[in-house]
Amino acid sequence: MQPTGEQFDLVAGPTRAVVTEVGAGLRALDVDGRARVETFDADATPPMGAGGVLVPWPNRIAGAAYTWRGQEYRLEATEAARGNAIHGLLRRRPWRVVDRAGDSVRLAADVDAASGWPGPLHVETTYAASPTGLAVTHALTNTGEGDVPAGVGTHPYLRVGDVPPGDCTLTVAADRVVDTDERMIPVAVRPVAPDEDLRGGRRVGDLALDTCFGAAPGPDGVLGVLTAPDGGATTLWADAAFGWVMVFTPDDLAGRGRAVAVEPMTCPADAANSGTDLRVLAPGETWTVSWGIEGS
Repeated sequence: MQPTGEQFDLVAGPTRAVVTEVGAGLRALDVDGRARVETFDADATPPMGAGGVLVPWPNRIAGAAYTWRGQEYRLEATEAARGNAIHGLLRRRPWRVVDRAGDSVRLAADVDAASGWPGPLHVETTYAASPTGLAVTHALTNTGEGDVPAGVGTHPYLRVGDVPPGDCTLTVAADRVVDTDERMIPVAVRPVAPDEDLRGGRRVGDLALDTCFGAAPGPDGVLGVLTAPDGGATTLWADAAFGWVMVFTPDDLAGRGRAVAVEPMTCPADAANSGTDLRVLAPGETWTVSWGIEGS
């Protein structure tokens, strides 16, 4: 078996996508013959979280511990160097197929109470290809008898075909920035300074970011755009639930050089401790959020 399990190919006109069984991740997306996300081989582990679904929390939980309704919970410190728990519980688990068509797939997995999370969650992620791109919907259902906290994030690295990301311009609809401590845990949220503002576009090669921003998309929901020098562009949109976005520009992604991740998140790092935009689901409640990528 591949490290990411079965591969699900989706086709809709000029759009081609590959979704993985393990982690329900996005391994590839082409629109009009141009790659729109960084891909990786089917026999490889996703590099630096590429394409991951981050549930029931995105980003980090400080010290891999938090308190919920007076009870302390401990998680595996999956970011060992900083002692944090990072990117949820489902990235390395097999998901099961609920529904499958030529242009879509719906996968499901469960977070159980024994995992270090307060209660059971049933999670379904649907990828649906269209002639212009890919829409992704996450539905989280509280299947327990008490309230359960939840957050959602994803980890796409954007591309515009074969153009090196460092040569592209990145625009992000964000008006606030999160200051963090040495563990990458938030300590303050403030307005972006002029040299941090990505709303006017910045060359990716000039950026060195592993930074959370407060999202401020317009009515079209566009959160981030990566534009190549030839005018081609890859656009990431998200619904209003995604009030935060992580921008990560590693110098080298699996030997391919500079990359840029634009990661929509419903809550910032350490929301399990701070409560910031942490969604609380009542027993039987379902929470649905959507985002997607378009190519032009």
